[in-house]
Order: sequence, then C-alpha cells, then structure tokens
Amino acid sequence: MKKHKRDLAHRYYLKGYQASIQRRSLTTCPHSVDSNAAYHWCRGWREGREDFWAGFNQQAFQQKVINL
Repeated sequence: MKKHKRDLAHRYYLKGYQASIQRRSLTTCPHSVDSNAAYHWCRGWREGREDFWAGFNQQAFQQKVINL
C-alpha cells in the first residue's frame, strides 16, 4: 500500500490545497467543523491561498502539489 493512502492527514491537506488552487471558498470544506480532517483540509487551503496571493502561477502550483 502506498504511503499517501495510509497518511490521511496529508491527503486532507492536499485536498484543501487543491481546492484553494481551484479558487473554491473555505466554506466548501467537506468535513465537519470540529474534526481532525477539517483542520488539515483548512490548513492546506490556507497555504494554497497564501501561495496564490504570493503570485504562484498554475505550473508552480502543480509542481508544489507533486512535491508535497
């Protein structure tokens, strides 16, 4: 089994990061508010939004997601 399937926190983080790249709102988090999954998803979303504001282009986003 690959590591990314075992590490759910990292998966939630990546999904949140990808959501921010697609310019989806923070309120679209698919997890309940007080859950661990929501925490990691929102953390990824916030980092993706910071990268967007810093001027990353689509290619830089994709490269960062691959390297995470």
